[in-house]
Parts: sequence; C-alpha cells; structure tokens
Amino acid sequence: MGCLVTSAINRAPHASFRLIVTGGGTGGHTYPALTAIRALRDRLTGQGRGLEVLWIGTAEGLEARVAPAEGIPFTTVATGKIRRSSNPLKMLGPANVRDMARVPLGVAQARSKIAEFTPDVVLATGGYVAVPAGLAARLCRRPLVLHEQTVRLGLANRKLAGSASRIAVSSPSTLELLPKEVRAAAVVTGNPVRPEILTGDADKAVTTLGLTGFDRRLPTLYVTGGAQGAQQINTVVGGALPWLLERANVIHQCGPDHVEHLASLTAQLPRGAAARYHLTGYVGSELPDVLALADVVVSRSGAGTLAELTALGKAAVFIPLATSAGDEQTHNARHLEEAGAAVALAGEVSADRLRLALGPLLTDPVRRADMARAARAHGRPDAAQRLVDVLLDAAGAAV
Repeated sequence: MGCLVTSAINRAPHASFRLIVTGGGTGGHTYPALTAIRALRDRLTGQGRGLEVLWIGTAEGLEARVAPAEGIPFTTVATGKIRRSSNPLKMLGPANVRDMARVPLGVAQARSKIAEFTPDVVLATGGYVAVPAGLAARLCRRPLVLHEQTVRLGLANRKLAGSASRIAVSSPSTLELLPKEVRAAAVVTGNPVRPEILTGDADKAVTTLGLTGFDRRLPTLYVTGGAQGAQQINTVVGGALPWLLERANVIHQCGPDHVEHLASLTAQLPRGAAARYHLTGYVGSELPDVLALADVVVSRSGAGTLAELTALGKAAVFIPLATSAGDEQTHNARHLEEAGAAVALAGEVSADRLRLALGPLLTDPVRRADMARAARAHGRPDAAQRLVDVLLDAAGAAV
C-alpha cells in the first residue's frame, strides 16, 4: 500500500492530533514514551484538542501490555533483534541474518499502517521494533522524532538518525557524540520522568511501611536492584549490612526470589540494628515516598533510574549491569561520576568497595548534600514537557 500523506493543515482547526509511537521491548524504551503521551494529551486537552495514538511494537515486548492497559490502540510489525558481538563474523550469524531479512517486511507493514493512520508525527523511543516504523515514516514523509534515553545513541536510533526531523536527547554530552550531519536536528530534552515520582512524602513512607524502628537522626539508604532484584547488589549489601546499620536506616528492595535468604541475615543482627532494616521483595506505588525518604540510593544505572534520581537530586552509588546493551549502564554511571553527581562501582564489586563508596556519603552530611546538588543540576524534571514541545514543533514544521 502506498503512503497517503494527509497534511495537518487540511484538517479542521480543532481536529485531534495524531501520534504514532514506536519503540519498546524494555521499560527504558516504553515508559518514557508513555509519560510523553500522557503529557501531550494533557497539553492538548488544555487547548481544547484531542489526541489519537497508535503504538507500533512487538507482541513480546513490555509495550504490548503497557499500551492496552493505558487504552492505547496497539499493533505489531515484523522485526528482527540484532544480537551484538565484538566479532563482525558473529554479527553475521544465522540468527542475525534471518532476523535482518524480516526488516523489509516490517517496513512494508509499518508503511501501510502509517498511510492508514496519517499521523502528524511519529515518535521512536528505541528498541529494535523502532527501526521498521522509523524507516516507514521517512518513506511516508511523516516527521520522525527520535528520543534517546542514554548518553550514547542506541543501535536503533543510530540507524534512524539520518531520517529524523528531530533527535531529542537526554544529556548535553550526547550532542558531541552525534554524527556532525545530524547535530542540527538534536535538542536536549532530558528523559521523561513519571510526575508522581516527584511528589513523594517521606513521612508517608514511614507510616505506610511501618518503619517505627528507624532513627530519623540517621540518613536513610535505599537499595534496589529493580523489580526482580539483583543478586550482585544483594550479595554486597548483605556482606556490608552490620556496618551499614551502624550508620544508616536501610530500605532494601531485593526482588521476590531473594527475600528468604536475606531475611535469615537479620537473625544475626542486634535488635536495634534489625529495627533499622526494612526488607521487601518489591516496592510498588509507595516508591515516590520511599525516594522522598532516601538520602542515598544504591542501584543499577539504567536510563530511567538516572532520570528519576537526578530529577529528585539524590546522592547515589551505582553498580552498573555489566551485560546491558553496549555497556550503556557503565557509561551512564561514569558520566555522572565525572560530574561529582554519583559514585560508579563498575567491574567486580565487593562489600569492602561498597563500604568505601558509601562511608563518606553516610557520615558526612556536607559531602552528601554536595553530591545531591550536583545530581539535581543534571536532572530535568520537565523533560516530558520539553519532549512535547519537540513533537508539536516537528508536526508544525511539516504543515
């Protein structure tokens, strides 16, 4: 099917704005898109306009659950996952060749969907599913806006950069890493953060979680390895636990599968120390309140985590996931460490290394405040609104 391009100028003055979103696979690509959609809807509602959205993703990705739950129409296209390797010959392995052969079919399918939906703009947030839809946007002469969550462009966005009307990046450091021919299209927006993250209440966390044994004269440390937990983080924190509890209250989100083992460690703790340790498998809707209470955070360094902690201005010790795509978590953590906004513990991490990193932050309020201030300087709590500006500008430029 060819591309039927309908210019926004031919629609009624208050017709709905039409947006196609493509990207996903993980929360890092999915949730920024969802936050941007919500912000755009609110902006348009204030102008007396509606928003129609179509999300193009994969059936296996997180977006396949998130979009329908939000009431967003969802559709899929053929695509292929590129398995990375430092060995070029392995990049040409049978699985990659087979998947790359699916991309032209995905482009054809996406082209048909774009022609039917006639979006004002297409937003691509990364993940391999974004490639066919992004290429189809160019074929259909629809404005394409890329959003990059990490310091370095991900593989999908690198492939699409030359086709983009705008490239929204999360860090000014990304600008110098872009190819010279696409820098003029780049704008720093930050990485959209869920608004509720910014409205937490520390006292509510104490009440909701029953933290009656916490000593509010001590700093509070929040440890998290993500929804499923992280064995590496759990191990080093467990090894340093008695030392930590002499200096801080600790909220430890360890993942549902790790609760039993870590709970056994509390039996060896003095009663007062054990009362300052709150162990949980999962932190849900109370997360904003937990973050409000936390003075220091130990976590992975995914793009979403960095966006939230810098927007809040939290001192942090990052333990990057070594297997993240392109080692992006290490790059993220070191970028903030170089600015004095975090500590990065890459490579082999022991309880001793964790103690050395946390000691100055837990015992020196001035040091902790300085790092929090540096983190906040890198935060962009208005990132969703900035991205909405870029989407509307790209659509308007195409009229």
